[in-house]
Amino acid sequence: MFQHIDYLKKGNHKQQQAYKTIHELNLLNVLSDYSPTLCGTIPIELDLPNSDLDIIMEVHDFDQVATILDHQYQSNEGYERKMKKIRGRDVLKVNFSYKGFVFELFGQDLPVDKQNAYLHMVIEYKLLQKYDGLREIIRGLKREGFNTEAAFAHVFVLEGDPYDALLEYGREQGYIAKT
Repeated sequence: MFQHIDYLKKGNHKQQQAYKTIHELNLLNVLSDYSPTLCGTIPIELDLPNSDLDIIMEVHDFDQVATILDHQYQSNEGYERKMKKIRGRDVLKVNFSYKGFVFELFGQDLPVDKQNAYLHMVIEYKLLQKYDGLREIIRGLKREGFNTEAAFAHVFVLEGDPYDALLEYGREQGYIAKT
């Protein structure tokens, strides 16, 4: 659904700028072996002025990808690379800024369409398509300090961890496959 970013060319001003910036950095070509996919709020027009560009990847050789990222992007402002565990999985995370955008590159050993960032975005997109006015409600909650998943969980009265609850809700609604 969101694997190609050509839709950004016809999007709002920020989406068009994101498209140009991603291409200027040659990110999709440099990382093409890792299925780079833009996720988060900018693709679904839920972004606020400080929203970042989240690019997720399927990574099995973390050292190899770290070397590529260091070589290509370490000269960018605020470049930081770290390995961590999130929900029991190894994750490579790289952050940097370029031309007014903050980038977060996120790699783990799962296909991108099985990663939570992608699944959350698909669910959120489908809910935005279904409910008129939802976009402004969510943006309002985000301005109040909610993160995106917590804002959706609040609106739809989803109990527990908002990340897990949103996934479960998406499965129940048939927006994503049941596991």
